[in-house]
Formats: sequence, structure tokens, C-alpha cells
Amino acid sequence: MFVLSVLLLIAAVVLFLVGRGRTTVGGLRIGAAISAVAGVLAGVFSCVHVVSAYEVGVPVTFGGVGAPLTSGIQLKSPFTEVTTFSTRPVDLDLNDKDTVEVRSSQGGVLYADVTVKWAVVPAKAVALYRLAGSEEGVEERLVLPDSREIIRNVFAQHTSEEGYASAREQIGSEIAALIKARLAPRGIDVTVVNLRNVKPSAELQKQIDKKIQQEQATERAVEAQRTATAEAERKRIEAEGTAAANKILERSLTDKVLYNQCLTAYREAAKANPVYAVPCGTDSDGTPVIVDGTGDQ
Repeated sequence: MFVLSVLLLIAAVVLFLVGRGRTTVGGLRIGAAISAVAGVLAGVFSCVHVVSAYEVGVPVTFGGVGAPLTSGIQLKSPFTEVTTFSTRPVDLDLNDKDTVEVRSSQGGVLYADVTVKWAVVPAKAVALYRLAGSEEGVEERLVLPDSREIIRNVFAQHTSEEGYASAREQIGSEIAALIKARLAPRGIDVTVVNLRNVKPSAELQKQIDKKIQQEQATERAVEAQRTATAEAERKRIEAEGTAAANKILERSLTDKVLYNQCLTAYREAAKANPVYAVPCGTDSDGTPVIVDGTGDQ
């Protein structure tokens, strides 16, 4: 803009000088006036810079970096270039072709999808300009490589099973804490780190499936052994109970008990049929005899 202002002023001077030496100078003077006004306006605009809301500007004059410019209309030298940084949160999505390939402590390969939400701290804009040169440079030179390094280092401290299953929440918390601690001193505010997905590689998935099948086979074998043991124990207890009952019965069947049972049987038979009883134990074998008194036998 400043160069345009100078060119317009030069044009105005030339038109004025050319027109002064002629008799008909109306058009040249008007052109000179218009060029002069345009040159002045261009010069004024070259000394003004508007910083949008949610932005911070870093002025650079002949290689020297000035204090950061906040949002609003700012005056500057016409020789000053202003580089702006957005202070809105920016999402760095590490997925698809940017997915982070990591290795567990066991050497298994996994693929981690991570989103890092970061923003420039306005007070540190000058330091970030010196480190990266632009907002795109901040992401490419600072946020992206540091995030990838930390993600790989954290996964390397955990087993494959922890990485894709049991300790994902813990791993995500560790990654978030380390990225925030690494980038905060540089003027980058990391608000959210989201470990969205962890996928085993094809080779690791085969190993996982094989391990699951082995564990299932082991569980079935253990369950079968437990069932067989329980059945054997049940049969043992049942046999011991039967044996104990037989022993008790054997001890309780004395001659007196048998004699009483014999008399009871005679009484019950006599109620239904006319019988007479031979006293228990009077035959040769000592067996009670019941005689039918009807004469049929």
C-alpha cells in the first residue's frame, strides 16, 4: 500500500509539471489532483492495520519484532508487516492418513486416532513468531511433532492389551497431561486431547484372536474339570450316606424289633381276613407263619 501511495504521488507531481507548461491544463490538473488525493489516502491506509476479533498481530519492521497488537485499529509504520495469529481454538486431527502408528512395550503395532485442540496465547505471540513464523508454522513445527512424539512415548510404556482395551482412559490422560506441559511454556494453550480410537494392526489382531481362542479353550477345560469334580464329590457323598444308613439300619434290626414288626403285621392282616397266627419264630427257620382260616388253603 505504501508503494502504491508513493507511485500515485509521483504521478500527481508529473501531471502537475506537464500541465504547467501547456495552455490547456484542465484535464492534467484534475488528474494530478486525483492522483495526489489517492496517494495520500493510500499512505494513510498503509499506516493503519485492523486486527480482527480473536486475533493477535505481530509487527515486524526491517527485521525487528515489536509488541503484539490486540484486536482493533492499530497505527503502524508503512514499512511494518503484520503477521496475525488466531486466538480461537484449532483442532489438530491425527486420523486417516495422519493416524499415529505406535508400538507397545511388547512390540505390538497399534494405530491411534487423536484430536488435539490448541490455541495461541496472545501474550506469547511474539515468541511463537520467532519459533515458527506463522500460525501454520506453529502447528507444523510445534504442535504436530511434539504431539506425535508424546503419543508414541506413552504407548511404549504400556502393553498392547492396555493400549487398545483396559488402560485407554489412563493412556489418554497421560498423553493430555504431557502435551499440555510440553506446549504451555511455548505459548500454546492445549484445552482438550481426545484419544478417540486405538486399532491393532492386522498382525496384532491375529495374535489377539489366537489368545482369545486359547483362553476360551482353557476356560472350557477348567469348567469341565470343575463339573466332573463336583459330580464325583456328589456321588461320594451319596455313597457314604447310603452306607451310613445301611449301618444304622443293620444295628437297629434286633430280634426284638423283628418280633414286634411281625406282631404288627399279624394284627393288620387279621383286620382284613380271618386268620390265626402261629407265634412268630415257631417254625424250623424261625419265620412267622400266617394261616388262612377260611379253609381255602
